[in-house]
Amino acid sequence: MSIPPLRAAIIPVTPLQQNCTLLWCTATMRGAFVDPGGDLPQLRAAAAQHGVTIEKIILTHGHIDHCGEAKPLADDYGVQIEGPHEEDRFLTSTLSESGAQYGIPGINFEPDRWLVEGDTVTVGDLVLDVYETPGHTPGHVIFHHAPSKLAIVGDVLFAGSVGRTDFPRGNHPQLIDSIVTKLWPLGDDTTFLPGHGPASTFAHERATNMFVSDSALAA
Repeated sequence: MSIPPLRAAIIPVTPLQQNCTLLWCTATMRGAFVDPGGDLPQLRAAAAQHGVTIEKIILTHGHIDHCGEAKPLADDYGVQIEGPHEEDRFLTSTLSESGAQYGIPGINFEPDRWLVEGDTVTVGDLVLDVYETPGHTPGHVIFHHAPSKLAIVGDVLFAGSVGRTDFPRGNHPQLIDSIVTKLWPLGDDTTFLPGHGPASTFAHERATNMFVSDSALAA
């Protein structure tokens, strides 16, 4: 059997059990952490265990459980941070305040590169497409690797649920629109890794998700 071009390992971090993804290119063994919210020793151990050389940090959005310790991790590895969209600057610039509120570390930062729709992010030989998916936060983005039929969707969509919109600048109609117009066109056979909980497929959610199934949206 041929080795797939992309591998991913989920490492839940912080008391909020956020899914940090260790994503790597099997051809080069170079990788990235997506949404490293905390528990840095655990993340470093995962990279070492899989033999992955970390070359960047990638972020879907600015909430503390997703990026509270992105800056010290990037500094440790000497790598850059890419994402989210600049509309989440109000979150990434106040992580220390959020951290005090939640009782977990939060280090303010500005990424080396804000992302917009149409951008691509490279990890080794992999090329990930960037889509803007506001609603949970105004600057939320997702990453899609078309050859692997894999999407990393942060807190837009979950197995059986959708992202919360009761945080500052959340917008529920906008979230639903992001799911329908940005996620569904990627294909029913796409597997997605959410920011919390188990992976699923777009087909399964379109059939069963009480918030965004085809039947729920048609009602």
